[in-house]
Amino acid sequence: MILNGSNINQSLVKSGNVFVYWQSIKGCDRQVYLRLEAYARLGGIGIWSVAGGIQRPWAYRQSKQSNTKRKRYRCKNISSWSAAQELLRQGHFYLDGDKDGDACESIRRQIAT
Repeated sequence: MILNGSNINQSLVKSGNVFVYWQSIKGCDRQVYLRLEAYARLGGIGIWSVAGGIQRPWAYRQSKQSNTKRKRYRCKNISSWSAAQELLRQGHFYLDGDKDGDACESIRRQIAT
């Protein structure tokens, strides 16, 4: 996209505001974007300044798609409260109905009584 004679996409890459989505870069543009991303990455600019890095958007979307294809558990079918907590750590957030950080509290209450 060109605005006032400047390529906005290239400016965003150079300033470290976006990742290059390599699947969409064709031909000679690859070298330009490779150089601009390297400039931002090596300079620790923008997204490249975050310690530990940032998850790429396409990796995030892929993880969400694979989460929806994973087996869904129900609290009544989980053997223990600790097993429920492990499933929560693995990303089965729906097991924490009240969003307090504990999955399947009904199992814990059953053990306590």
